[in-house]
Amino acid sequence: MTSPQELADRLGTTGYLADEDLATVAFLAREMQRPLLLEGAPGTGKTALAEAIAELEGIPLIRLQCYEGLDASQALYDWDFPRQILHLRTLEALHASGGLEAAEAESSLFDERYLLERPVLRALRTSPVVLLVDEIDRADDEFEAFLLEVLSGWTVSIPELGTVRAAVPPTVILTSNRTRDLHDALKRRCLYHWIDHPGLEREVAIVRSRLPGVSETLAHQVVTAVQRLRTEDLVKPPGVAETLDWVAALQRLGSPELDLETAARTLGAVIKYREDAERVRQALDRVLAR
Repeated sequence: MTSPQELADRLGTTGYLADEDLATVAFLAREMQRPLLLEGAPGTGKTALAEAIAELEGIPLIRLQCYEGLDASQALYDWDFPRQILHLRTLEALHASGGLEAAEAESSLFDERYLLERPVLRALRTSPVVLLVDEIDRADDEFEAFLLEVLSGWTVSIPELGTVRAAVPPTVILTSNRTRDLHDALKRRCLYHWIDHPGLEREVAIVRSRLPGVSETLAHQVVTAVQRLRTEDLVKPPGVAETLDWVAALQRLGSPELDLETAARTLGAVIKYREDAERVRQALDRVLAR
């Protein structure tokens, strides 16, 4: 790809419509071999961008879902202890018969066949790949420091096997819903972009790109309603993902348009909290007003 516009056009063939700013920063991350940190509200297309890039490049997507308490071993590698124990019992029998030295037995316990690759190690060993580090803000400070070390050199050390270095640096996309601030050191290593909810026409275009069978009328009605819902005081304002779910639900029901009755019956596709559902039901007339 030779330009941000070409990247945007190719992303469009996968159903992902990137605006000029996002296409530019994604293009630069690719050209400069830098990780891309995407922040924004849930459902704005952060994870979907990594999926789209993997699809258009024709390379695997490896996903590391972050959570509180995630540590390096869960992201990097572990040893298959049950298989090692079975192997050790076999070695003990051989050693008892004088057929195996102790040093040889010990080294064989940490053979490649007992190595369990986790996402980060798998990405380094099988690159080119897209490595998606999803919701990095949910992980702890210690994991951030570990990840920064990996991203700085594209290498990891396995004491029993040696150093693993990526032949080709993976395409790395980190996402954050900004439940906490990330450290400056990690941000400096990355290119950064905030993904906001799209405007009305762009969201309609996204819906019609991802769901080609939907009518322009239905797409416009649903997107208009969702955009109005985002202005309400909701616990969880709907994202583009919920817009797509709502349209898909209406299509399955064979609804040609979004009316008051149908909207009330299908709120579960777009509203995910009880408090929000009660508030929205009381405001549906206003939300659906033409």
